[in-house]
Amino acid sequence: MDRPGRPHPMQLFGVLAMIAIVVSVIASDEAPPGLSGEGLAVSLALVAFLAGIAMALPWGDIPDQPRILGLALIGIAACVFAALQPDGAGFTGVYFVVVVSAARLDLRPAAILSGLTLAGVIAAFALFRENAAATVIGLLFAVTPWFFVMRLLRQAGRRRAEAEALVEELRESRAAHAESVALAERGRLARDMHDVLAHSLSALALQLEGARLLARDRDTDPEVVAAIERAHHLAADGLDEARAAIGALRGDAMPGPERLRALADGFGDRARLTVSGEPHALPSEARLAIYRTAQEALTNVTRHSDAERVELRLAYERDGTRLEIEDSGPGVPVPAGASLGGGYGITGMRERAELLGGRLDAGPTECGFRIELWLPA
Repeated sequence: MDRPGRPHPMQLFGVLAMIAIVVSVIASDEAPPGLSGEGLAVSLALVAFLAGIAMALPWGDIPDQPRILGLALIGIAACVFAALQPDGAGFTGVYFVVVVSAARLDLRPAAILSGLTLAGVIAAFALFRENAAATVIGLLFAVTPWFFVMRLLRQAGRRRAEAEALVEELRESRAAHAESVALAERGRLARDMHDVLAHSLSALALQLEGARLLARDRDTDPEVVAAIERAHHLAADGLDEARAAIGALRGDAMPGPERLRALADGFGDRARLTVSGEPHALPSEARLAIYRTAQEALTNVTRHSDAERVELRLAYERDGTRLEIEDSGPGVPVPAGASLGGGYGITGMRERAELLGGRLDAGPTECGFRIELWLPA
């Protein structure tokens, strides 16, 4: 009942054992199979019996009509065996009909097939066997309970299948609800960031631009003008980052490895990007981690080092993706946890990598500083 697609070992053993016993007993009976008279009838019944078993196996997704026809052939064969070989084992086909029909068919066809087969075998015993009362009573009490037992097993199997289906629906419903809640929360965060952070940064950038123009018109100290310009650029960059974060919360495509070339170009002739391996698709969070790590590492080089050269190496490996950023030149390494361009620091980058199942190593080299990010495939 639990494996309708393929036979359970006990099912297979039971069917083969029944066939072997029935065939051997029928062949050795006083009225064996033959080509004329009762022997011909026994031979035809044996063929019908074997064909019926092949058509009505208790396993597999067999349509009802072939299975009913197969069970009917077995029932007819069982009646013939009971009539021509009253002391043989052919009547055991009634057990097969009752058990399989009760387990695999709806109640109405199962009851009709089982009832007709049992009635036919009982009639054959009554007509062709002496003192058949005890045999008939024994057969009734032996076969009838099997019908109800198999019906109970069938119902139990259906109830369990329904329960499993309900559990799966509940699991899918909870997953859908969780996803809906997450999307709603991301939408709320996106709106708040747009209304508060992006608006504030936009206003700050405008104010700094006005202050820069005012300072230049009034011949303010050039260092003050340069400081205002740097502040304006920082505000503009922050506004771009805020807009990118809002877009990510709303499901827009996140920046990834394809943006590394632009980062390197923005660093001038001092930066060089090398890509090796066969590029493969990366999850959105992994793509963003690669981009953010490179972005913050380059910003760190700009702020804390006078590097003569910066090497960016992106390697698509069989078991993951590796990003290395190494600068060469005088400078002071950034302490662990120090704030980088995006406000995360080495600790933040390492935590981002670990959340994705990867790792981040950072430390000074003989002539500079090196950051290595590895993310699993």
